[in-house]
Amino acid sequence: MDFLQVFIVILAICLSSIDAIMFHLSPNQKKCLREEIHKDVLVTGVYELSDAPGQKTHLTVTDSKEHILYSKEGATKGKFAFTTEEYDMFEVCFETKMPGGGQGVDREVLLNLKHGIEAKSYDDIAKAEKLKPLEVELRKLEDLSKSIVDDFAYMRAREEEMRDTNESTHSRVMYFSIFSMGCLFGLATWQVLYLRRYFKAKKLIE
Repeated sequence: MDFLQVFIVILAICLSSIDAIMFHLSPNQKKCLREEIHKDVLVTGVYELSDAPGQKTHLTVTDSKEHILYSKEGATKGKFAFTTEEYDMFEVCFETKMPGGGQGVDREVLLNLKHGIEAKSYDDIAKAEKLKPLEVELRKLEDLSKSIVDDFAYMRAREEEMRDTNESTHSRVMYFSIFSMGCLFGLATWQVLYLRRYFKAKKLIE
């Protein structure tokens, strides 16, 4: 039973995603972080910026279609959350501006981005649904199992898509090869007939 618990913990760590990152943002500069996330996945983020007199930082979270999922002008500290509608590339951008284009100190940005089962607050769920500790653990295992099934289903769908693409490419290459051989055969036949007529016209052959 201990081995099973250890295995579940390790598997949960591997499947869940916690991205805590810290970087410096210079005045009048923009930095973005991109990540691919599966469909129907809860994403949460906690950010905090150091003080920088006179500077304003704009935070935006967008998808690959430029849909704004979260926007904050004058961001200093806060949270955001959204659920993905489809598998996509998501981008978190921090852009700081200094009025008049002046110089200032770098801002230290701390971003803690979570998605999957790690983004869920099971304490809040337990309070809202009045769950017992054992029921909370069962809910975690249920969500973990669903995450595993979804990952396998996604990998299977990708494998089928890649196989279909491979078969389609193979068919196209085969038809193109047959077409090329037909063109070469037709060209060779035309050259033979043309040369035959040419030599006959010059009376070099009968």
